[in-house]
Amino acid sequence: MLGRVAPGVCAQVTMVVNHQQNRNMATLKSISLRLKSVKNIQKITQSMKMVSAAKYTRAERDLKAARPYGEGSVIFYDRAEVTPPEDDPKQLYIAMTSDRGLCGAVHTSVSKVIRNKLQEPGADNIKVICVGDKSRSFLQRLYGKHIISVCNEIGRLPPTFKDAATIANAILTSGYEFGSGKIVYNKFRSVVSYEQSDLPLFSLKSIESAPKLATYDSLDSDVMQSYMEFSLSSMIFYALKEGACSEQSARMTSMDNASKNAGEMIDKLTLTFNRTRQAVITRELIEIISGAAALE
Repeated sequence: MLGRVAPGVCAQVTMVVNHQQNRNMATLKSISLRLKSVKNIQKITQSMKMVSAAKYTRAERDLKAARPYGEGSVIFYDRAEVTPPEDDPKQLYIAMTSDRGLCGAVHTSVSKVIRNKLQEPGADNIKVICVGDKSRSFLQRLYGKHIISVCNEIGRLPPTFKDAATIANAILTSGYEFGSGKIVYNKFRSVVSYEQSDLPLFSLKSIESAPKLATYDSLDSDVMQSYMEFSLSSMIFYALKEGACSEQSARMTSMDNASKNAGEMIDKLTLTFNRTRQAVITRELIEIISGAAALE
């Protein structure tokens, strides 16, 4: 009777052993595939970090040359004591972002500033122009009725004054008559930090009614109109340069952190792979020794 039962028991034991081996091999294969995938991701993040570092160097150099454009316009408004008109509550906010991501909370922080403003009472008189697709995607779902225009193809190449002039022309020809407004952008501070800041926007009527405008000689309506268009382009150009520098530094930091995280994951997966493989080898050795001992 034992002779008749033994072959069936041996077959079941063999099936269990084969099933365990197949399961271990599948585990090793899945770990190997994941390890390969993480290594490829680490290569990509390291390459993106190097590219962002090169772009950041150029963006920081361009920013130093662009600062007088924005600061000069703001100084003029301060010295002329230009203030928003009390009889015109309409406001325009310009969100300075770009179309590209993988740079931390650079674009989200600008969009949150405008979102908080739109949540305040009296936000019906506020309209938004999104420079870059990231701010549009953030504000579109809940505040789409406030968005009057979107400027795309921002961030792929370094911003130029021609880009700023195109955006300024789109703002002036949008048909929205505003009394005041702000350009919300990221102000670069260092490689690892930036902060949200804003530049003032005023209508031609507000500038012409400034108390100390008489300090500047030979300012007629045509000259003021031309200067308003130029100052708007200059401030947008300055905000684009500040945003580009902040974006590249944030992307460089993000890719560095991603590369470090990928390295830690590679170490853990390698350790798990080696332990699993050693367990498989040990189990196979035990089976071989046990089988040899049974034959004796």
